Amino acid sequence: MSRAQQRVTVGLLAMPDVSSATLYGIHEVLAGTRRDWQMLHGGAPVESPFRPVVVSRDGQPLQAGNGVRMAPEASFAELPRPDVVCITDIMLSPGSDMQALYAEEIAWLRAAWAHGATLASACSGAMLLAATGLLDGCEATSHWAYCDHLAREHPRTRWNADRGLVVTGPQQRLVMAGSGVSWHMLALALIARYASPEDAMRMARIHLLNVNDISPMAYASLTHGGRADDPLIARCQLWAADHYRSASPVTQMVEMSGLAERTFKRRFVLATGMSPLDYVHTLRLEEAKQMLEATPLPVEAIAVEVGYQDASFFGRLFKRQVHLSPAQYRRRFAPLDRQLRQAARAA
Repeated sequence: MSRAQQRVTVGLLAMPDVSSATLYGIHEVLAGTRRDWQMLHGGAPVESPFRPVVVSRDGQPLQAGNGVRMAPEASFAELPRPDVVCITDIMLSPGSDMQALYAEEIAWLRAAWAHGATLASACSGAMLLAATGLLDGCEATSHWAYCDHLAREHPRTRWNADRGLVVTGPQQRLVMAGSGVSWHMLALALIARYASPEDAMRMARIHLLNVNDISPMAYASLTHGGRADDPLIARCQLWAADHYRSASPVTQMVEMSGLAERTFKRRFVLATGMSPLDYVHTLRLEEAKQMLEATPLPVEAIAVEVGYQDASFFGRLFKRQVHLSPAQYRRRFAPLDRQLRQAARAA
């Protein structure tokens, strides 16, 4: 399958005991991949590389385990060969008899697997995935309250309650998230694998996924807002995107505009809501964030790479805008970037 040409169909399994919150949370993250980043940055509308489909045994409306009315979009017969199937958390106690409750779902999962699908589970959804027998001999994870029972019921699987994400099985086609909101990592891992690690990081930042106690400003894209409606200023923005490392980018933009300096600066503020110099800073800092996430370069070297000769000034500016120092930002986001790249390489 060419990822550039064909959307990835993800079947989100709807059942009477499923949690609709997780199911629709994953649906929203996948459906918004690329689309939401473009929207926030004023770019041309784009389609998500994913086609999430809520699927059930008969395609009929049902009530989820948390009481929410769900309307599946397809039955098993209408979606026989999804690229990915997600089993979200199931609101049943450990030890529930999956074979008795969900024999049709287990059969459909095994058929999808036989056709090459990747199977993914979040939290207690591991109970249903384990019932397929496909986890035998594999590493696995689930909610901490379920792992002891699952280890007794499926002794050929190595259960790890302390792992938030496990990618395992033949061709790494089994992806499992552990406790609580680690479904975030499941969604991001799928985006990293089937779209790109960069797309996954963007969705993490848009939705503040795995936010803990970090300021939302650490996740914010400093360059959101898109191009100005003023054609002259928009042309300067395009130039700045490629030349922000220059020693005097504002002076060069003034010269390129053909306007008097004061007139140019007033027109730039009117069009973008910020001064030309502040705009250059946002471009530089956004690039610095990417480098802190994805490279081992020292902070001082990154400062020079993005256009600052004074690393101390860069550090103060970064902390004022991002609410974290460069070193704090790297400690927070670089591990997530590495995890997503590992998930992408596992494909």
